[in-house]
Amino acid sequence: MRRVFLLLFLILLSCSSVPRITFDNTVSFNLELAKTDEEKAKGLMFREYLPKRSGMLFIFEDTAPRSFWMKNTLIPLDMIFLDESMTVVEIKQKVPPCKADPCPSYPSKPAKYVLEINAGIVEKNNINVGSKAKLT
Repeated sequence: MRRVFLLLFLILLSCSSVPRITFDNTVSFNLELAKTDEEKAKGLMFREYLPKRSGMLFIFEDTAPRSFWMKNTLIPLDMIFLDESMTVVEIKQKVPPCKADPCPSYPSKPAKYVLEINAGIVEKNNINVGSKAKLT
């Protein structure tokens, strides 16, 4: 009986899919999703490491100017702002961690989604304003 449960568990584990975002059909990232207010407020705070091909996608209900900051964020990030059609509208590159208050904020053009990834990846992978993304 234990074998059956173990087998079912392994099958379910292999079937679970991690959300991904792909830019211009070339570069993809595994995603953590920030949908609730609590998840958005915490973001990537207090993390010492983010896997190379991973990121956090912040999902908002509307398209509006966004403002992010790096308070309690320990790793430098690239921020990619996307509109409702998943087109890149703005990018903030190599944003450093905030080491002391007050932390600067990074405002954007109207966006519905914001993707945070490791700093330098935008430049290395030629992600630009106008690049198209697709969620899978």
